[in-house]
Amino acid sequence: MTRFRLDKKIALITGASRGIGEEIASTLSEQGAHSILCSRKEDSLKTVVEKIIAKGGSAEFIQCHMGKMNEIDSMMQIIEKKHGKLDILVCNAATNPHFGEMTTADEKAWDKIMEVNVKGPFFLIQKAVPLMEKTGKGAIVNVASINGISPALFQGIYSISKAALISLTKAYAKELAMKNIRVNALLPGLTDTKFAAALISNEEIRNYAVNQIPMKRYADPKEMTGAVLYLVSDESSFTTGSLLVCDGGMLA
Repeated sequence: MTRFRLDKKIALITGASRGIGEEIASTLSEQGAHSILCSRKEDSLKTVVEKIIAKGGSAEFIQCHMGKMNEIDSMMQIIEKKHGKLDILVCNAATNPHFGEMTTADEKAWDKIMEVNVKGPFFLIQKAVPLMEKTGKGAIVNVASINGISPALFQGIYSISKAALISLTKAYAKELAMKNIRVNALLPGLTDTKFAAALISNEEIRNYAVNQIPMKRYADPKEMTGAVLYLVSDESSFTTGSLLVCDGGMLA
């Protein structure tokens, strides 16, 4: 079990102010990593960091919008100056301002989704590589979605962005393998987060969705953390370019 320990590792988790991102940051800290939490909302980040520290973990936060390149640059400069390296990167931040038919979507919604869900991870990984090269290895996990494989109704643009993130994961995995930097993706199914509140809070939609899941329930965010821990730990040292599906059997 010591191979799951992350002592002395520096981990950056985006979209970490709540939901899956918060649980991932907490779990990595429990395993010994110093977690750097990033999100747009400073107050929420501060609250999560305080929770982690209260439990004996090590964490800090940096406010950053994943759709803004200047903020990503500033964040990475802070990490390099303060820590001098980066061992783990979890790209979890995502957005979906358009829920409905693709034929009714406007350009603004398309641009925002692609900016945060695809462009952000692409350039964040690009900028993380030099910091990972300093230690000779690194582990990156992109939080995609089963929607990237099987598009969900009324979530067309979001599904397209997650398909792109899956392709991005595989492309980076091949390119960075020789640098000993592994890149994998987590594909969650329906999970009880604020992001999915529009689906879960609507009884008709929730029941329809749950009936499509063999386990007949949606996930708790904590159920995603074991998969991420495996992918960033030495236990997955020969795993790169993989998609780890956690969906209650939806894609089976």
